[in-house]
Amino acid sequence: MISANNITLRVGKKALFEDVNIKFTEGNCYGLIGANGAGKSTFLKILSGQLEPTKGEIAITPGQRLSFLQQDHFKYDPYPVLDTVIMGNTRLYEIMKEKEAIYAKEDFTDEDGIRASELEGEFAEMNGWEAESDAATLLNGLGIETEFHYTQMSELTGSQKVKVLLAQALFGNPDILLLDEPTNHLDLPAIEWLEEFLINFDNTIIVVSHDRYFLNKVCTHTADIDYGKIQLYAGNYDFWFESSQLLIKQMKEANKKKEEKIKELQEFISRFSANASKSKQATSRKRALEKIQLDEMRPSSRKYPYIDFRPNREIGNEVLMVENLSKTIDGVKVLDNISFTLGHNDKVAFVGANEQAITTFFRILMGEMEPDEGNYKWGVTTSQAYFPKDNTREFDNDLTITDWLTQYSEIKDATYVRGFLGRMLFPGEDGVKRVRVLSGGEKVRCLLSKMMISGANILLLDEPTNHLDMESITALNNGLIKFPGVILFTSHDHQFVQTTANRIMEILPDGKLIDKITTYDEYLASDEMAKKRHVFQVNEEDAADN
Repeated sequence: MISANNITLRVGKKALFEDVNIKFTEGNCYGLIGANGAGKSTFLKILSGQLEPTKGEIAITPGQRLSFLQQDHFKYDPYPVLDTVIMGNTRLYEIMKEKEAIYAKEDFTDEDGIRASELEGEFAEMNGWEAESDAATLLNGLGIETEFHYTQMSELTGSQKVKVLLAQALFGNPDILLLDEPTNHLDLPAIEWLEEFLINFDNTIIVVSHDRYFLNKVCTHTADIDYGKIQLYAGNYDFWFESSQLLIKQMKEANKKKEEKIKELQEFISRFSANASKSKQATSRKRALEKIQLDEMRPSSRKYPYIDFRPNREIGNEVLMVENLSKTIDGVKVLDNISFTLGHNDKVAFVGANEQAITTFFRILMGEMEPDEGNYKWGVTTSQAYFPKDNTREFDNDLTITDWLTQYSEIKDATYVRGFLGRMLFPGEDGVKRVRVLSGGEKVRCLLSKMMISGANILLLDEPTNHLDMESITALNNGLIKFPGVILFTSHDHQFVQTTANRIMEILPDGKLIDKITTYDEYLASDEMAKKRHVFQVNEEDAADN
């Protein structure tokens, strides 16, 4: 068990947390949620001991081991992959290294023999002989093949490093596991494997994630950070959301009844307080009025942007025709003879691990890149708005937010433009902010404002949920569901894809295309995905045997 006792954290004059008391018990998985800036990651750092609170203490059951997901992807570059995973259990790794140093001595003394014996005993108690095989199993489960297990961390890609650090956090069956955005940069098989691992994990888990589907799948409880306090709810994210909305509704209804009673009493007092025969009743009702207090309803600090894509023109039957399109990048064929036709009701999710191919395809459709072979043709009634994965060029200038958005608007009126910015949570004073200094989430909201103001009837979105908080993801999700035009998009957010798409396209590693008119969940349950999972499982088992 781990508990926070009277935790207060002040940053300058602002109190991020104020006298927080909460217990996290064994066998439960807690989803830590809250608005952007509420302090979710900060609270995990306090729990893990990486950050000292201004006041209060963190208590852990004596003898229990805490593990957390490291965020520094370069910290372990000098070490081999397998060693990095085993470092998740600091004491076990120290024993291994000390043993190695003793046995490497040329002048091995009696004292060394005694010490080695002590270490061997402790090593056995900690299941040290299974350490390498346990670490390898975790790595294989997350998709790091055996050939990489003895390479240096510095030789891995960014997404591979993320998987190794996640394996490190999971290693050795920790009593308390803290995970900050564990699904970031994971492919679908790795996410599914992690979900099953956490569902079957018997100890305490506290996780921060913007992935609603993931939270719903693994969490038994929800801890909501708001106004510097943490309120604990039983149930997953959806249960918390429905419960919180119901509670607000009940409080409003209760207050409405109290307001009606107050109004009735006030009217009686005003009518009869001057009437001698009614004065006693008026006095008693005045006392009753004084006792009625409206429940303090403090609205959530969460802010939801208003995302509404409205096409200026209705789309015709001819939308997009792609014929035999191919593209090779750096000697690798990422698109191989792709052909399909879009209908005017299609909302297409591009899924799978071949992210470079998807981005390349989107850039070709937007005229930013030429195909090597084949062609494509947009319908004459279509207009496109594009959300690029890499938005560096968009904001490499010194324009203010208002001026930046105005350049994309047919109507140059500043009030009109600021209306779109206001919907995306940029108040009036933010209009003079330079786009160069915006955060990742602010840049995404600017790009979505640009897409809204365009009036396009076709939207292309390459990972739009990156850098967004849960509230903005929900607003974007709802906006796309309502959008009457055509959508081509890719996202790692399961719920986002499932609720938006009615057609799934997967570009395979060899550049070929699978095209299915179906929902995402139905596609994941299809024969194609079953075959791919089987291949993945066989490769994992082969790697474990080796």
